[in-house]
Amino acid sequence: MHLHILGICGTFMGGIALLARSLGHRVTGSDANVYPPMSTQLEAAGIELMEGYDAAHLEPAPDIVVVGNAMKRGIPAIEAMLDRDLRYCSGPEWLRDNLLSDRWVLAVSGTHGKTTTASMLAWVLDDAGLDPGFLIGGVPQDFGLSARLGSAPFFVVEADEYDTAFFDKRSKFVHYRPRTLILNNLEFDHADIFDDLAQIQRQFHHLIRTVPGTGLIVHPAGSDAVDEVISMGCWTPRETFGAAGAWTGELIEPDGSHFRILLKGEEVGVVQWTQTGLHNVNNAIAVVAAARHAGVPIAASTDALSRFQGVKRRMELRGEVNGIRLFDDFAHHPTAIATTLEGLRRRVGEQRILAVLEPRSNTMRLGVHNTELAASLDLADQVYLYAPPDLGWDAAAVFAGLGERVRVRDALETLVDDLVGESRGGDQILVMSNGGFGGIHGKLLTALHLRHQG
Repeated sequence: MHLHILGICGTFMGGIALLARSLGHRVTGSDANVYPPMSTQLEAAGIELMEGYDAAHLEPAPDIVVVGNAMKRGIPAIEAMLDRDLRYCSGPEWLRDNLLSDRWVLAVSGTHGKTTTASMLAWVLDDAGLDPGFLIGGVPQDFGLSARLGSAPFFVVEADEYDTAFFDKRSKFVHYRPRTLILNNLEFDHADIFDDLAQIQRQFHHLIRTVPGTGLIVHPAGSDAVDEVISMGCWTPRETFGAAGAWTGELIEPDGSHFRILLKGEEVGVVQWTQTGLHNVNNAIAVVAAARHAGVPIAASTDALSRFQGVKRRMELRGEVNGIRLFDDFAHHPTAIATTLEGLRRRVGEQRILAVLEPRSNTMRLGVHNTELAASLDLADQVYLYAPPDLGWDAAAVFAGLGERVRVRDALETLVDDLVGESRGGDQILVMSNGGFGGIHGKLLTALHLRHQG
């Protein structure tokens, strides 16, 4: 069968492409403004990529068009698909019908941490010899790819609340029908499709309605937003984690790189790993609980987590030049920014942190987070904000509370020059964006090398 995927370089749709290819299908795809790691991952798999969304990409007609959720009416390929009455479906629909119907699905949902937590869970199951399939919105370092078929029955999926397609406005995750569900946290996000938190909570309750009574829901204790969703009705056993939960963590190292896991007050395991931050400690605890539901002993889970290598673009060390370390992180919400900075600060102590932010997500560009954004960066010694002319809001005013610590730049080249000129040995440069950020990581490393050689 020939599948043509519209929006193939998105992390989710790219995963669909890899899975379809593994099933033996011919896969082609169209996208625009592609960037690694997804573009290189697809090319390595021998999948043909076409630039843009030309109607000619659907000639000769594929057997089915798989439509990404970024596609809209008016796009030439979409109009041609409809006019020619081609068979089409959404990515989540294809995944459910072709892979998930006979699998034990372990879904990881929540506003933050889905990619990292799903990567941890897939790694723990794999290390236990269960050979899980997975589809994750990033590239786990332990696997080097974002999706694989694996062996039945287990399949780990990052369960996103974003809408499914232009013809299906339900959240993606309602298609997955998990048996094990991690509901990690819940805040307002995706302001381009949701009006308020209540709308998001309603979608999460739709997800909870699909979990069977023999399943398990793992969620934080003491989260008002999550508790409100549960109170709408829940027919599945639950296990809680966090300070007030049945599962708790006890830090041995303040940066979260070494901690104990307790179940109902009794120590059941210890993890010592390369990750940092209390948020990742909680992610790990949720994973241990979910993996236990799938039959993995706690000791096996904690041992595997101690060898977990992390995820590309999640506090990924991209390079070090003359004692200056450059990290790449996907953080694009004030809470995620703050927790990432907290973990890094606990690890590096008094060393300077230079935070570089591109407000790229739809919600950020709409200005929804403007009242919290500056405060989320408070632990950084200096903040460099990329504010292109089309940003839509006054970045200098929004970040005025940071005083002289903030530098707002409307050109990437100027930002790179200023940052390289300011940095010195021992600095930690933390670049945060949910996009390619104009290749800033390579530009920074090149410029730093040139300065060091000079």
